[in-house]
Amino acid sequence: MLFSRFRYEGRARKVVGVGSVGTRVWIVLMLGRDEDDPLLLQVKEAQPSVLEFYLSPSAYGNAGERVVVGQRLMQATGDILLGWLHAVGPDGHEDDYYVHQLHDWKGSADVESMSPTVLADHGRSCGEVLARAHARAGDRIAIAAYLGEGDRADRALAQFAATYAQQNARDYEALRAAVTAGRVAAENDL
Repeated sequence: MLFSRFRYEGRARKVVGVGSVGTRVWIVLMLGRDEDDPLLLQVKEAQPSVLEFYLSPSAYGNAGERVVVGQRLMQATGDILLGWLHAVGPDGHEDDYYVHQLHDWKGSADVESMSPTVLADHGRSCGEVLARAHARAGDRIAIAAYLGEGDRADRALAQFAATYAQQNARDYEALRAAVTAGRVAAENDL
């Protein structure tokens, strides 16, 4: 229904980043009421999972569907235009693709300029997002069964966290010593 309000205007092939080298990607321009009502879509080739070589074939008959299902599992809210198809692309290559609304204004946090308090908040936020993605995508019953009823996994995770924190403290002290000795340049109180 949403697409019925737009008309196809044109497409362009997109040069992709390092993680997508070799995949076909097109940007599709759709127009609504007029030129001030654009909708940009990205149509990206979806290749089989690299795990399929080592495991069994995907349960999904379309590699684009596999990508879409994975994204929907991990994202708290998703793109209502997210979908998949099997088609012949403008270059004549037939394959699976997934489609989503193009948001090319990607931003990233400038962690170098964050105060320690803001950096800690940012780290907690990243952890929460990652935990939510894993909780939504993982099979909680299978994970619980794998971990068993005892507290062995809990103790192992706590020990790992404590050891990791101790290593971080040692690394920080080594960095401070290198700065004090003049081996590493650093600025304080930014």
